[in-house]
Amino acid sequence: MKKSINSILRGKFLISEDSFKNWKLLLFLSFLAIIMIASSHSADRKVYEIAKLNEEVKELRSAFVDGRSMLMKLKMESSVVKKLANKGLSPSEIPPKKIKVKPQN
Repeated sequence: MKKSINSILRGKFLISEDSFKNWKLLLFLSFLAIIMIASSHSADRKVYEIAKLNEEVKELRSAFVDGRSMLMKLKMESSVVKKLANKGLSPSEIPPKKIKVKPQN
């Protein structure tokens, strides 16, 4: 057992006569390791991008809610009356009348 560990540590399996099959296996395993590392980096990059996009969605949703609430305040009758009072306009005291048009036959 000590002899086999010693031969592995010295690399005798790479320089022996039938070492070609060992080299093929090592190259294949190295290629698989490189693919695995690249895949891991790609997955990490996508996770960071998803987190960034989620933050952007939260910011845009917050801006939308703020804009919608500001619009609701601006559309209120009391705020419209205040803004138009500066220009000399006021709400009518007389309610509007409906005009009905009868079709001609």
